[in-house]
Amino acid sequence: MLYYALVFLVVGLMAGALNLAGVSTVAVQISWMLFLIGIVLVAIHAVRGGPARVA
Repeated sequence: MLYYALVFLVVGLMAGALNLAGVSTVAVQISWMLFLIGIVLVAIHAVRGGPARVA
């Protein structure tokens, strides 16, 4: 999830450098949403105690 956020951020930055405002805005917004979802999932994973334990 965080990998895709980074990919969309790079696409947004490259589009911004090429003055493609619409593409840049959408790509950066997607990267921001994916980053937040990834952080929430990491927090949930940390609270629940990590991977499942084998009995």
